[in-house]
Amino acid sequence: MKTIDLSIKIGFCQLDELSEQDQKLINSAIAATANSYSPYSHFAVGAALLLADGTEVRGANQENAAFPSGLCAERSAIFAAQSVHPDKAITTIAIAAKNGYGFTQDPIVPCGSCRQVILEMEDRYKQPIRILLYGTDGIYVINSIKDILPLQFVANSMK
Repeated sequence: MKTIDLSIKIGFCQLDELSEQDQKLINSAIAATANSYSPYSHFAVGAALLLADGTEVRGANQENAAFPSGLCAERSAIFAAQSVHPDKAITTIAIAAKNGYGFTQDPIVPCGSCRQVILEMEDRYKQPIRILLYGTDGIYVINSIKDILPLQFVANSMK
């Protein structure tokens, strides 16, 4: 048997090292946490998307007593954007989270379901989506979901 080595490279920076547009998007994700409905986990997540034409769309996690009827912030933002702007590609997504102590120190990453949905958007529009993951200690900058989902299942996988 042969071994295949998969590796990734991501950026790590402080907020002030990013462009003004990226800083604004991260601040929108931070603000979106206020729209979280998370009475069970007390873990509020906000997401902000930038579309190809400069439109911004926000989402926040929504929980439900009938698990798993809730929805993550990333998917709520993506599905909202696709419902209103189906012809516009997503270029960047910023994600922030807070708990009872404040915003997370380390950046949080999208769950598996959100990674798959982001991958589908990349596949649909044939372009990568930059991902900005906010933590108070710094920000991960990821050039494509494929960097954190190296083995993918997309439409071509079913051929």
